[in-house]
Amino acid sequence: MPQLFLGFVLHRRDYGDTSLLLEIFGMGQGRLAAIAKGARRPRQAAGALLQPFQPLWLAVGGRGEVKTLTAVESAGHAPILVGPALVSGFYLNELLVRLLGRQDPHDRLFVFYQAALVRLANSEDLETSLRHFECQLLAELGYGLNLERVADDGTPILPDRLYVYERESGPRYPHGDVQGPCVSGATLLALAHDMPLNPQQRREARLLLRHLLAPHLGPRPLQSRELYRRWFLDTADPQAEQSL
Repeated sequence: MPQLFLGFVLHRRDYGDTSLLLEIFGMGQGRLAAIAKGARRPRQAAGALLQPFQPLWLAVGGRGEVKTLTAVESAGHAPILVGPALVSGFYLNELLVRLLGRQDPHDRLFVFYQAALVRLANSEDLETSLRHFECQLLAELGYGLNLERVADDGTPILPDRLYVYERESGPRYPHGDVQGPCVSGATLLALAHDMPLNPQQRREARLLLRHLLAPHLGPRPLQSRELYRRWFLDTADPQAEQSL
């Protein structure tokens, strides 16, 4: 019997005439690539199951970097993501594909990812869910944020103070030689304690996390951000903002 693990399809594309090439995020597995042979054939049940956001029991075989999918079963109902929540889910998947190394387990992050999908499906406050996941992702990659102490002197962050967040050191008092986005202490503490963000805090947190993710993502644009802009901003209220 193949050894099953719980996983999600992060991305899929056609491979050959009848197969799929998958990027998978699995408990105990991390990110891995696998070929689902024959999954695009008519009346092939696997093709319908191998969709993003669908929890799955999976098994793979092979010794190379690209595995062969040997088993797939549903592991429950997928969270219902529509509109901005759907594109937000694609954004999470794209972050994982771009930032995680192959076959490097991140089981805590896997649990965070499951929870984030549920939050996206059940909450109108998508940005808070996205920002907290980004913080958890950076922490799991070894780039955890300093959100509760001032880098200059180690004193506690005060909610009514304004700070400048440097990538290498964290929040600092504003000075002429300090480079980075300005962010209130209230925003930093809300991120530190997984608390809801108000509209001003959402804007600050979005700029902060973009600043911190940028060197890891590189210059290539994220497709999910472009998709969000085309679907929800080009013909929307000119005051609307990109939330990804």
